[in-house]
Amino acid sequence: MNKKEKLNRIFLILLSLFVVMLGYGILLPTLPYYTERLALKDNLDTDLVNFHIGLLTSIYPLFQLLFVVIWGKLSDRYGRKPIIIIGLIGFVIMQLLTGLATSLTMLYVARIFGGIFTSSVIPVSNAYLSDITSAKRRTKIMAWSGVAISSGVIFGPVIGGFLSQVPLHLEYSIGTLHLNRFSVPFIFAALIGLIVLLIISKWLKNTARVNKFTTEKMSFRFSFSKYFIVILIISFVMQFVVTLFETVFSIYGKDELAFNSNQVGIGFMLCGSVMAILQPVFASYGEKILSAKKQIALGLFISGISLIAFPFFKNEFFIYGLIIVFAAGGAMVTPNLLSAVSLISQENTGRNISIQSSTNSIGQILGPVLGTWLVAGGFYYPFIIAGSVVLVTMGFVLPSMKLNNKT
Repeated sequence: MNKKEKLNRIFLILLSLFVVMLGYGILLPTLPYYTERLALKDNLDTDLVNFHIGLLTSIYPLFQLLFVVIWGKLSDRYGRKPIIIIGLIGFVIMQLLTGLATSLTMLYVARIFGGIFTSSVIPVSNAYLSDITSAKRRTKIMAWSGVAISSGVIFGPVIGGFLSQVPLHLEYSIGTLHLNRFSVPFIFAALIGLIVLLIISKWLKNTARVNKFTTEKMSFRFSFSKYFIVILIISFVMQFVVTLFETVFSIYGKDELAFNSNQVGIGFMLCGSVMAILQPVFASYGEKILSAKKQIALGLFISGISLIAFPFFKNEFFIYGLIIVFAAGGAMVTPNLLSAVSLISQENTGRNISIQSSTNSIGQILGPVLGTWLVAGGFYYPFIIAGSVVLVTMGFVLPSMKLNNKT
């Protein structure tokens, strides 16, 4: 494979990652308002709105958890491209169902469907990048994967916040489905997803399949070494606090700070922007100053402190500043963890990255549920507890992690 072909493949994979996270980002600032509207339409108790926000956030990664390892194994056996295509088809259908939903039940169905099928895209795309990248450049390419993911979180909230408030006088029923101005951001995401699906189908080449015998012969014992377990614990904690923060911040902004969806979207945009900018910087130049292990430790410390400080500030600009600091900490951690996992086993990269993705999904399930439960006692609790969990992880788990110079 020549350099031009490799760059084309990398671009297409990053494009698939971007569009899936764009859809995720579009929902972030709009979910509390969208859920509240559907809950009122269903005549549900307004006190249960936050409960449904947490559950709708958690049910998506729950079904990702149930299916992600299956997709990883299938990609090891049949190649990455068909699995990515299946995930993108599921993404388009999920966005359409979300935008046309007329009840919370339909919104739950859309989230479950999306969780099942989009669980293939991110881990399998990262496995594809690992397949075509040398071990020496693995951290850098995983950082660019992080850039694509973060870019979706940059533009998604802005698009979602803007399009959800566009004054379009649009009302059209399609059986039990309903098209109106609240549908616009999700229809937009579905169209973008369809375009990327067609591009990937036509231009992306499949990877070589792993020999069936080799895959089945590989032992899980090596993958679940102490080293891998520590990586999984850190991955779990980061995803737990990130999704807790995303869920609670959207509620916090709406109820406590009186933010509209645009202001909430700006917060998520800043978070994604910092992640997108700093991940490749830390991956390319970070090890010249700090080892991978020290970058992870510093990133955890920064993230933990910023979360603890978050509820003590009410000024909009201070809030945005703390979000930037929190995102900078995450940017130090994520590419190093992805690189470490991808280097564990060449033959079972898809499986191992999927296992890490499953671990992430557990954090994504528990974060919103615990966050919305803690909100009932006051907004101080979820932020302070999440920050403390990060610091405890840094203090007790990280010292046992031994990284070589390449990771």
